[in-house]
Amino acid sequence: MLFTGKGGVGKTTTSAATAALAAQRGHKTLVLSTDPAHSLADAFGQPLGDEPTEIDTGLYGQQIDTQRAFEASWREVQHYLREVLEQGGVDPIEAEELTVLPGAEEVLALLELRAQVSCGRWDVVIVDCAPTAETLRLLALPEALGWYMERLFPTQRRVVRSLRPVLSQLAGMAMPPDRVFAAVERLHGELADVRQLLVDPVSTSVRLVLTPESVVVAEARRTLTSLAMHGYRVDGVVANRIFPASGDEWMQRWAAAQEEQLAEITASFGALPVWRSAYRSAEPVGLHELTGLAEEMYADADPLAVTETPEPMTVERVATDEFVLSVALPHADKREVDLVRKGDELVLTVGSQRRLIALPSVLKRCVADGAGLRDGRLRVRFRPDPDVWMRT
Repeated sequence: MLFTGKGGVGKTTTSAATAALAAQRGHKTLVLSTDPAHSLADAFGQPLGDEPTEIDTGLYGQQIDTQRAFEASWREVQHYLREVLEQGGVDPIEAEELTVLPGAEEVLALLELRAQVSCGRWDVVIVDCAPTAETLRLLALPEALGWYMERLFPTQRRVVRSLRPVLSQLAGMAMPPDRVFAAVERLHGELADVRQLLVDPVSTSVRLVLTPESVVVAEARRTLTSLAMHGYRVDGVVANRIFPASGDEWMQRWAAAQEEQLAEITASFGALPVWRSAYRSAEPVGLHELTGLAEEMYADADPLAVTETPEPMTVERVATDEFVLSVALPHADKREVDLVRKGDELVLTVGSQRRLIALPSVLKRCVADGAGLRDGRLRVRFRPDPDVWMRT
């Protein structure tokens, strides 16, 4: 269960509280932070390390040390790249900096999440994600890297294997050894597994955390669109820091403004549950305070219950000679939607987010025949291409 939202809305507190309540109700629970600016230990008021650390009976916490994980998994590739740069005259210290994989922290956070989920030790893993922009980049990463790996890497490896002696003489430097390719292939396979895990509706869901403010609610709507576009299921919304009733005029005005936004939240997120968390008189730090917050927020509901939502992407045969590919895009503005077909893929762009959708085999033999955005779903019509439809 991944918790995300705009920076400062209380993701860490909410995820920690949910984990504390889950453990209290008998689930062996791990709560881990993928945010480079870790604050999970601060929320519990006790140190947490790079390995799962026991907080209470059945409750463990972890703050991922991505630098250590990077050195362990990327060392072969980094050594080769550093050797190439040094042979080209680059200062060794600069070469060390240049060989750090872009997005390494996000990649390794995903790999650690996969390792903890697959180890079988936990009933539930709760993830305190980074703020929204970083989280969207994190969740889009496995599919994006997979696209490059599947298209570029096999060709490069075949060329280098067959021409390594010639290329080494011409370039004056060593070509990548097989262990470098093996390291990259291993990373590719692991990220493919991560992607499969994160989009599995049986095992994984996302919760949005927000405060009832217009700017925050607007970003949460855009986040819901982007998550759906990438195939992730959102199972609920936490409305945090709600002002209690008060006789003070200043507080009354704030409470009235928040009620307007709470009504907007209910309207915006449809059938998704909205859990409310009141603004407390003191910061909820420590296991006791966090558990109390979660008990008030979820009341008698199961904190781990996942709301059923429509499939993010479906393919349906609507007539003898017509298919419809449907992609969930809640709250998307059609003016910000762009769709292009390139070979066997659709390039879908919504605002600043882009996804390459590999077409199912049946649609590869069809031509696109129009598209429309209605009721929060993009529907793309296809009809068989007579030149290839009957070919096997």
